[in-house]
Parts: sequence; C-alpha cells; structure tokens
Amino acid sequence: MVKALVATARTQGFRDNDYHWCVEGELVWIAPPCRADRHDPDGACGCGRGFAGLSSHRATTTAVVRTLDGISRQDFVMVLDASLTEQGYGSLDAEGLADHLLDLVADLPDGTVVEHRLDYVHVRQGVP
Repeated sequence: MVKALVATARTQGFRDNDYHWCVEGELVWIAPPCRADRHDPDGACGCGRGFAGLSSHRATTTAVVRTLDGISRQDFVMVLDASLTEQGYGSLDAEGLADHLLDLVADLPDGTVVEHRLDYVHVRQGVP
C-alpha cells in the first residue's frame, strides 16, 4: 500500500482561480510548469498551481492524501511511468519522481487537502 495524492473537488473556491477538471479520486502528479507560469503560480495557464491527473491528463488545483490499499510502490511507479510516456514526458525519471511524490505526503494524515504553488505544496488552511 502507498500513500499518494489523488484529485479532489474539496475546498474548490478557496482561491478565486481554483479549477477541477480531473476525475475525482484519480492519481495526480506535479508536472513542470510551462513558460507562462514558470515564475507565477497565478499565471494564465494554471499549471503553476495545478496537479495533473495520471488518467485523464486533466488538472486540478486541489488534491487529497489517500492511503491506497492494494497498490505497491512498484505499481505506482508503473502507472506514473505509463502516464508520463502517454503525455510526452518519457525522458523524466518515473522512479525518482514517484519516490519524491510519495515522500511528499508520507507524514500527512489521510484526508489532508493540499494545494500546489510552483515548487511548494501547502495544506489548505482552515480545512477541517
């Protein structure tokens, strides 16, 4: 079992520029920001503040920590690698990225809603 980030609509609207186009509950990752958002998480594209869905290839500004029974670290690496390849990121190190994503949430309790702001992931404040 692994603890990972999945897409959620919880807390949408906390920021004026929130969006949620992912499939609720799908695994997400943090894609490199495009040129437009590289220095501004509130840029026009939105990728500087979004989590990218591994299945839908859509994005959301909110993710939630979930322990996923029946999914091993190696399963997570395989799913991440397949999605990266489908999205044209085949040159990224899926294993290293998976470890980074899993470490990012290892100490957070299940149900914690987070947001992404460029190089930082923050717990959404005021969220029960």
